Amino acid sequence: MAQSKNTKDITEERFEAVEEALTKSEQIIEKHQKSILTVIGIIVIIVVAYFGFDKYYLQPQEDEAQIEMAAAESYFAQDSLSLALNGKGENLGFIEIIENYGMTKSANLAHYYAGICYLKLGQFDDAIDYLKGFSADDQVVAPMAMGAIGDAYMELGETDKAINYYLDASNQKVNDFTSPMFLQKAAWAYESKGDYSKALGLHERILKEFANSTEGRQAKKYIAALQNK
Repeated sequence: MAQSKNTKDITEERFEAVEEALTKSEQIIEKHQKSILTVIGIIVIIVVAYFGFDKYYLQPQEDEAQIEMAAAESYFAQDSLSLALNGKGENLGFIEIIENYGMTKSANLAHYYAGICYLKLGQFDDAIDYLKGFSADDQVVAPMAMGAIGDAYMELGETDKAINYYLDASNQKVNDFTSPMFLQKAAWAYESKGDYSKALGLHERILKEFANSTEGRQAKKYIAALQNK
């Protein structure tokens, strides 16, 4: 009986402690009710504003930008780089799409296109600026953009920067297409500055990790040539 009584007392004490905690919580809520309601109200306003902004501003902008992109992409496919960049008549080029629809996915992609256009036109500083303004997370375009920055730096004679971008591109979203391509470019860049051991190491990595790629099939030739230097 004594044991049962002790258990009952302990249970009652626990209930009292819970009730006391709840009472204190109620008092805190009551004391700060106005502030709490204000915070909740602000959160609701932000959420409603975000969805309203997305539905009534951003999505229509995205739809318009996609329509405008069609002509610019067509010029790009035809290698009409100036028209692709600057447009013609009512057709906007990539530069105006970036300026007019800056918050859209299309404007982000236009940064990539513009960067490649400037790279092909030999305007390497502009190419770097626009390519750095592009962001992506896919398997191919993301490393291609980074590698293109490396190409621009190589053309500017900034070999070390080019190598860094090539290596980053090769390690970004590792795959059998872009990774060996940019490892090979990094190897060539090292070779151009006389660093044959690092160039050799990269060709050996290509042979080991990407043997079935085009670069992998070329690797033995480059390895033999470098071993003779």
